[in-house]
Amino acid sequence: MKNLKETIAEAREKGVSVGHFNISNIEGLWGIFSAARELGVPVIIGVSEGERDFVGVRQTVALVKSLREEFDYPLFANADHSYSFERVKEAIDAGFDAVIFDGAKLPIEENARITKQCVEYARATNSGVLVEAELGYIGMSSKMLDSLPDGVGTDPAMLTKPEDAKRFVEDTGIDFFAPSVGNIHGMLKNVPNPELDLERISAIKDAAGVPLVLHGGSGISDENFRQAIKAGISIIHINTEIRVAYRDALRDFIVGNPDEIAPYRIMKPSVEAVKSVVLKRLQLFSGM
Repeated sequence: MKNLKETIAEAREKGVSVGHFNISNIEGLWGIFSAARELGVPVIIGVSEGERDFVGVRQTVALVKSLREEFDYPLFANADHSYSFERVKEAIDAGFDAVIFDGAKLPIEENARITKQCVEYARATNSGVLVEAELGYIGMSSKMLDSLPDGVGTDPAMLTKPEDAKRFVEDTGIDFFAPSVGNIHGMLKNVPNPELDLERISAIKDAAGVPLVLHGGSGISDENFRQAIKAGISIIHINTEIRVAYRDALRDFIVGNPDEIAPYRIMKPSVEAVKSVVLKRLQLFSGM
């Protein structure tokens, strides 16, 4: 079975993208894993700082690795959006396959300094943990939004510049790079999310020389996804969409079955709702 680095390299060669989906509990994990197995495609399980504090840092790794080993399946654990070296180190020590240092709100020099520290620690452990970093702020919360997050815009001056991406990757030695190309965290409630800057994605891909990651995938149109993958996106993050599906299925079941108290019955529709969303996204990302 290929490791994560080999899996992403294969996706780049095929011109497809690997799906990355966040969880907050084991129900979400089963929904995502079931969808991936049904299609026979690799998948990445992400947990932000808040999510892995809830699930458990080492417990997340244990859950993902148990499924990978039992089913001999390319399922990977990613410590999503860590905001300090200490949290990155914690995830590396716990055995995650990949980690993300998110210094997008920091000055570029400070972002690069801490990112390089994370890379150096990962390499020193000789664990094969991959390191991703971000340049360009796109917000922080996977939720429904009334408007663009504070500090986020779609003006070209606010997006990642190819020359900055090139220098950042060279200075830090990261494995994956997440740019700001019109994407935002969360989904706007009453209007579509902004269109992605496809020419910028292509230019950054050529400049950076490492696989590109698209954060804030929820709310992006299918056609825009296809175009972004063609332009050079290798990993796509989805969270808000599956949170909404999970919540809605849970609400509807409880309202319709007020006397049910067995958690495994109450939660089953949420697992299926997550699976349904992930199936559609994985089919799209894999060119099916």
